[in-house]
Amino acid sequence: MITQSFLYNAIFFTYALVLQNFYDKSPSEAALYFFPFAIGNLLGPLLLGPLFDTIGRRRMITGCYAFAGVVLAISAWLFQQDAIGAGTHTAFWCVAFFFASAGASAGYLTVSEIFPLEVRGQAISYFFAIAQVFGAIGPVFYGWLIGDGKDRTPMFWGYLIATGIMLIGALVAHVWGVDAENKSLEEIAPPLTSYDEDGNETVKLPV
Repeated sequence: MITQSFLYNAIFFTYALVLQNFYDKSPSEAALYFFPFAIGNLLGPLLLGPLFDTIGRRRMITGCYAFAGVVLAISAWLFQQDAIGAGTHTAFWCVAFFFASAGASAGYLTVSEIFPLEVRGQAISYFFAIAQVFGAIGPVFYGWLIGDGKDRTPMFWGYLIATGIMLIGALVAHVWGVDAENKSLEEIAPPLTSYDEDGNETVKLPV
């Protein structure tokens, strides 16, 4: 969730500055580039969502995060070489966030699944709050890297940092992810309070 929050806030909230400072787009022109970006974010979860319940959460989150990171790295290199225009750069990010948005959506779902029913809402609120603290750093950091738009090198390294964070997120999902597909929530995380075969209430103490 930290990965998702940092990447989205860093890229999304500074994208207009990149278009204006490095591609000489006016504010009104830059606004138009957000439409395909938003469409890619919407289509990712819609089209890839069913695969998280068939191929599996762990594999899909890992694959989506890793692929998004690789696409971001390629676009960063092309950006540094001044080999792409605003449209191509936007297309790269649409592809990256098509996969990243699907993985991030499943990440939020996974966080809610791995805790018992009684504390599920509280747990996801804590994780969300922690992620947003790190996410708030992104726009400030990348805004500083953009500067006056004369030097692309700082943003190149900034994009590589984002790539590294995405790949770390993929590794975390691969190693510690939970195989939650085709399982009930009670199978993944039994309730703290449950009932035995005779209908007697039992309390599951935290380990």
